Parts: sequence; structure tokens; C-alpha cells
Amino acid sequence: MPRLYLVLGPTASGKTAHAIELALQLHTEIVSCDSRQLYRELDIGVARPTPDELSAVPHHFIACQPVTEPYNVYTYWQEAKDCLHRLMERYGCAVAVGGSGLYIEALCHGVSRLPDPDPALRQELQRRLREEGIESLRLMLRQLDPDYYARVDLANGVRLQRALEVCLTSGRPYSELLREPRPPREYDITPVILQRDRDELRSRIDSRVSQMMRHGLEEEAKELYPLRHINTLNTVGYKEFFSMWESQGTPTPLTSDQREQVADQIRLNTWHYAKKQLTWLKKAKGVLE
Repeated sequence: MPRLYLVLGPTASGKTAHAIELALQLHTEIVSCDSRQLYRELDIGVARPTPDELSAVPHHFIACQPVTEPYNVYTYWQEAKDCLHRLMERYGCAVAVGGSGLYIEALCHGVSRLPDPDPALRQELQRRLREEGIESLRLMLRQLDPDYYARVDLANGVRLQRALEVCLTSGRPYSELLREPRPPREYDITPVILQRDRDELRSRIDSRVSQMMRHGLEEEAKELYPLRHINTLNTVGYKEFFSMWESQGTPTPLTSDQREQVADQIRLNTWHYAKKQLTWLKKAKGVLE
């Protein structure tokens, strides 16, 4: 049976370097399961692998999609499934790496076909989230799909919105559609979970953000500012700059104090995201089988 080695861990834990080393040992290629690194316009802020890293081992699903075009986990699964089939036929194994839970689950168990969202409905839900707050989406989801409400991250507005889109478009609970049978997997999975002491992980996050700032994250965020309404850009590393500039009314160069304030907020938000990833990894035993 072909085998997929799945390199997992919180952000800044060293997944990219470990995946490259493993792929070189196995003489195979890498499939990314990072939902942000696949966008061409996002580089510094998503810690995309460097050109040297990308040239060391062929990578798939890195900088392959424009941020202005819709892309979802179902599309990813269809494309990743074909990619993995080719890699397994050629090498007998492949390495996957990333920290996006939905994409990881897709590689492990596939994805049910879900209805495409109605643009008007999406705009209305985004308006409610913006004007009424995330609690309004929580209340709707609790009424429409109490099963999914009980297990979703209630602080994740994107997840809540997507579940509501499916419920309201299909007329069925999102959790019910997720339970529909999926095709059998064509490969076994070996998870490789990177462990870091929390103090060490926090230090690595702080160092990474400092490096991003030195390498031009502010300028990258400034170029993306006109696209800030796109949901993909509601992402740690960019939204903190957008918030600062919106308070000023324009993306003007930041002062040293403002720049450090933004960097501190990115460090804090990245740490919060890493803790969510750690929680997901603790609960993911069934996902990784």
C-alpha cells in the first residue's frame, strides 16, 4: 500500500525543514496542506518556503492560485487526490506538510461535495458578522445545526459562515452532509508530529515575526491593502496592518512605534493560532488514522 507521511505541528515548529529532509530521504515530493501558502500574492506573511527550499524538493500547492479567485477545500481535495495518485505511482510514497486542519482532514478522509455559496447570501452573512458580531452567527448555527455547533471553533467566523452557507443553501445541516460516505483512500498514512516546548515555540514565533518585518512584510501588506475585503486576507500577518491603516484612513508608512505595535499584535495572534493548532492536534487522533 502506498504511504503518505504527514508532517504536522503548530506554526513555527519547523515543519518545512523537516518535510524537506524527509522527502530527500524518501526520494519523493512534497504536497502542501496550507490553505494560505497556495496563494501567489502571499509570501512573507505566510512563511512560504524560500526559493532554496522549493528547489531542494519539488513542492505542490505552493503559490499556485490567485488570491482573487475562489478556492475551497473541496477543490483542493480533488486536485490533491490526483497529484498524490501520480506521486504514489512514481515513488510509492509522498510527504505532506501544513497546519490547516481542513486540508489535513481532506488528505486523510476526503471531502463531501458541498453546494457552492450564493454570493448574495455570503454578502449578507459577512454583513451580519461585521455589524452584529460573531455571536449572531453562533445563534443562527445553533438553531440550524446544533451538532456542528457543539464541535466547531466558535471563535472562527470563517468556519461559522461556511457552515451557515451550506445549511441555508442546501436546506440540510452541515454536519449531516459531512457524514455522507466518501471514497476509500488509496494510501496509508504515517503522521509525523513535531513537538516543541511551549516557551521554545513562543520564542520561535517571536523570532519569525521579527524576521518577517525585516524582510518587508509591511510592504507586502501595503500591496495587498486594496484587496483587504477578500476573506482570504483576513489572515494573521496582514489583518494587523490593515487594521492600523484603516484607523488612519490610508496605508501610509508606519512610524517605528506603530510598526512595533503591529509586530507585537502579529506575535500575539500567531501564538493564539499556534495554541489552537496544538488543541486540534490533541483531538486529531481519529483524523490521522
